[in-house]
Amino acid sequence: MPELDTLLFKLLEGFSAKDWDKQTIVPKWKVKDVAVHLLDGNLRALSMLRDKYYGEKPENINQYKDLIDYLNRLNADWVKATKRLSPKVIMDLLKSSGKEYCDFLATLDLNDKAEFSVAWAGENESKNWFHIAREYTEKWHHQQQIRFAVGDEQKLLDEKWYLPYLDTSVRALPHHYRNIEGNAKDLVKFTFLGKTESSWFLYYKNGWELFTSIHAEPKSEVKIRSEDAWKIFTKGMTREEAIENSEIIGDQKLGEKIFDMIAVMA
Repeated sequence: MPELDTLLFKLLEGFSAKDWDKQTIVPKWKVKDVAVHLLDGNLRALSMLRDKYYGEKPENINQYKDLIDYLNRLNADWVKATKRLSPKVIMDLLKSSGKEYCDFLATLDLNDKAEFSVAWAGENESKNWFHIAREYTEKWHHQQQIRFAVGDEQKLLDEKWYLPYLDTSVRALPHHYRNIEGNAKDLVKFTFLGKTESSWFLYYKNGWELFTSIHAEPKSEVKIRSEDAWKIFTKGMTREEAIENSEIIGDQKLGEKIFDMIAVMA
């Protein structure tokens, strides 16, 4: 994660004023807005997890949508307030807070209970290793949104950076498929095509389970281009566009379900 932050800093240091103002794949956010959102992630996490200071606490959270609405409001308030910050101030704060946050994460016992569960994976309780992996995906996909806006997205598609993102995101698949009825030994294979090819498998046995390898014939195989996968999981492209750019072999309905999946709080 510190190395991923360093890639972001090097990228931002070369930006012109026009680059900071470029539109991202997020409809309401420019590059500068995504950068300050990353800053907010560092600062809020340090305040809550390290310093045990929660500030504004959510109220009347009775369902998942209530939580999403609350987070969206927090994000919008922060982006509006930080419009008065200069790119240099944002850069300095990203560097200092990023180091502090990574240093804090390194102190955690990976198998202890995390303060916050990974809700998009359907967990009510998560381990710290999954929390840290989730934080990696946050930093990865927001940096990729910035890179995509300025035409420099290939770097994070290298296996070193992209495989951890994919391996974490696909852990939402069993929860996402929970209402899809399967028969014993049904198998769905998901293959991501890029510089290297990576696959994960959903196997049905009293419910869907995720595997990295399995010796069986898939009932459905979905092939997704790596440059599209992160957009699918972060609401960066429409379901129709995602299906059109992908290939489903075998059971179409079973395979198409992945194109509704979101691996962020949205």
